[in-house]
Amino acid sequence: MTTHSPALPTTLDKPSRITIRGTTKTGRRATIPRSVRRAAGPLGLVLLWFLTSATGVLPETVLASPVDVLKQAVELTRNGELPSAIAASGRRAATGFLIGAAIALSLSLLAGLFRLGEDVIDSSMGMFRAIPWVGLIPLFIVWFGIEETPKIALVALGVTYPLYFNIYGGIRSTDSQLVEAARMMGLGRLGLIRYVILPSALPGALVGLRYALSTAWLALVFAEQINADAGLGYLMSNAQQYFRTDVIVLCLVVYALLGLACDFAVRILSRRLLTWRANFEGGA
Repeated sequence: MTTHSPALPTTLDKPSRITIRGTTKTGRRATIPRSVRRAAGPLGLVLLWFLTSATGVLPETVLASPVDVLKQAVELTRNGELPSAIAASGRRAATGFLIGAAIALSLSLLAGLFRLGEDVIDSSMGMFRAIPWVGLIPLFIVWFGIEETPKIALVALGVTYPLYFNIYGGIRSTDSQLVEAARMMGLGRLGLIRYVILPSALPGALVGLRYALSTAWLALVFAEQINADAGLGYLMSNAQQYFRTDVIVLCLVVYALLGLACDFAVRILSRRLLTWRANFEGGA
């Protein structure tokens, strides 16, 4: 009596396919566009402001309603006061920013690329940064008078510090292994600065640029309180004398929108210049 044992699989046999079916999702989670989510906060604040003004919880003597602010914006735009004020403030901010950026870039390169420059410049910048730049307004008036120069100087001073420290920090945070690899490939001093150090410092420089632009408009708010005869600060000073909170709020909103526009421009610039750099963009 013979028994037949089952045939054992050999390497020549084709392996059987095993399919594991996962559970399929019947629906996708609805997501709100980021643009809508980013606008929800400001719009919610405006809606709350409107409701508190309409119900009388927030009296007009304390703060004008959004409707009154909008009416005043239309009126000042029609008579040309608001566009001319924005142009005057824009010239001051642009001039002060360019001067402060040139100073910050020169000092940060000297301090970041040379040890002697670091010893001479960085400690002094750290000391001056501790001085509130708004507190220098009386001294600027003594030095430069009450014309345009102290206003531009205050903006330039406010721009210098954030740009300097971010560019300097970006230069000094360059990976030393990249520097050694570039030297082994034969790059000289100028090539090392151009192809390794400056690209590594670019993210920090763009962060400093965002801070500097916002600081420029913040400094301009204080600067235009110095005997201004044009600009948004001039409109605010006149409105303060007559308790016109609608004009004051309008000027503040314009300052905020101008700063937001500058920040948006730097964001776009960062995306264009930092395409080589992978960033964490947060969870859903």
